[in-house]
Amino acid sequence: MNHLMIEGIEGEKDRVPHPSAPPLRERVGDHSAATSTEDDDPKLREECGVVAVHGHPDAARQVYLGLYALQHRGQESAGIATADGKNLSNIKGMGLVADIFTDDVLNKLHGDMAIGHTRYSTTGDSALLNAQPIRVESTKGLIAIAHNGNLVNLGNVRSRLERDGAFFQTTSDSEIIVQLIAHSRAGTLVDAIADSLSQVDGAFSIVMMTRDRVFAARDPRGFRPLSMGVIENPGGQDTVVFASETCAFDLLRAKFVRDVEPGELVMVTQDGVTSRRFSSGVEQSSCIFEHVYFARPDSKIYNRWVQESREEMGRQLARESGVPADLVVPVPDSGVTAAIGYAAESGIPFRFGLIRNHYVGRTFIEPEQRVRDFGVKLKLNPVRNLLEGKRIILIDDSIIRGTTSRKIVRMVRAAGAKEVHLRISCPPTVSPCYYGVDTPRKSELIAANNSIAEIRNYIEADSLAYLSLDGLKQACDGEEHNKFCVACYTGEYPTQWVDVEDILPAAAAR
Repeated sequence: MNHLMIEGIEGEKDRVPHPSAPPLRERVGDHSAATSTEDDDPKLREECGVVAVHGHPDAARQVYLGLYALQHRGQESAGIATADGKNLSNIKGMGLVADIFTDDVLNKLHGDMAIGHTRYSTTGDSALLNAQPIRVESTKGLIAIAHNGNLVNLGNVRSRLERDGAFFQTTSDSEIIVQLIAHSRAGTLVDAIADSLSQVDGAFSIVMMTRDRVFAARDPRGFRPLSMGVIENPGGQDTVVFASETCAFDLLRAKFVRDVEPGELVMVTQDGVTSRRFSSGVEQSSCIFEHVYFARPDSKIYNRWVQESREEMGRQLARESGVPADLVVPVPDSGVTAAIGYAAESGIPFRFGLIRNHYVGRTFIEPEQRVRDFGVKLKLNPVRNLLEGKRIILIDDSIIRGTTSRKIVRMVRAAGAKEVHLRISCPPTVSPCYYGVDTPRKSELIAANNSIAEIRNYIEADSLAYLSLDGLKQACDGEEHNKFCVACYTGEYPTQWVDVEDILPAAAAR
């Protein structure tokens, strides 16, 4: 049975049944539920999105709307915590935001401050216990935290905290940050948070809340995005909002102000917004895959519109690997924007030759193999009259294991295409990510173990080409002078070391 977890609301039981929540996906070990068969070839998945609101009379509903806009970043669990200056309440559950937070549930959450989280776990347990926000009673008071990213020095920090008497309520590395705050010797909460964040390494964009304050912070390298905005209230104090992507601001009618800077801790109180640096002098290494795939095209990530980056990826791909053809066809939805750029640069007509069924859901999580076997056919259907007899340039954003790409190429060819040329709007993915992306083991990444010619032969395309790394960087940078983490394409990680043995079993939930 699925449940909601309710914390801090007087008169409520800790857990109450929530029959509308989708079934809990069973995960055993490292990605086993998502990689159990050759036919399971999901996209790389970002693990979560975070939202925070300060100074709104209906803060919980504002966070709900923000999470709704960020649902693409995680569909496994969601939670909202609220505070009113005295009390801090928290409700979280398994499933989609709209299924969990009905009107009756939202009516239980009171206060003018709120933080929220929507989650897709990377490794480990996906149980309700690890859903966020995490609410912890500490020596510094009651704290709720929502975290996007993965810490890479889990083992050493957790062991030290446990020796100091810390008792962990979850298997999530997000709780490590709260435990560090609780055990900090700093005199004030702000100093304790800054001290704690300086002790962890890896990726974290976090929002935190006490009974009367909201905090937001990004790791010193700025791996994950986090933006700040305001809802202007004529005659009163503006509402301050934070979100993983700016598309959430559009739904809230909030004005984008700026990104939370790498290594910055922002605090919002009734007196306004203050900021301090807890780390500096570390080179930026923001995740480039946010622009390739994760973020919505209508978001501004690292001060650059995602739509512009993806169109330029397509244009650059056409310059680097053009081939005579009749139609440019995207693999929906991930390949659409790059295909628009490719068609514009090449002069070859753009057509939706594959139609996506948006009502199928995430079929790869279904428990029966016979359902998964039909996953691609359920999601995509070729438009035969467009494809028949044509030379097709098929555009997608990535190839992970290659099984899905092979099925799509076969589908297009079976619909009558004369030639199928696959073009990928990023370089070959050759290494796992340890900074908050659900990535298969290196042994399961087709590009880590095969040449491009071998991959082309496996997927049965007439030709295959990837965007070069230089071309990708150029497309995503524009004039913003961003510096990116490209470890998934190079195997060169920006952190000094990666505590892999501790990450795989323990980095369960953000």
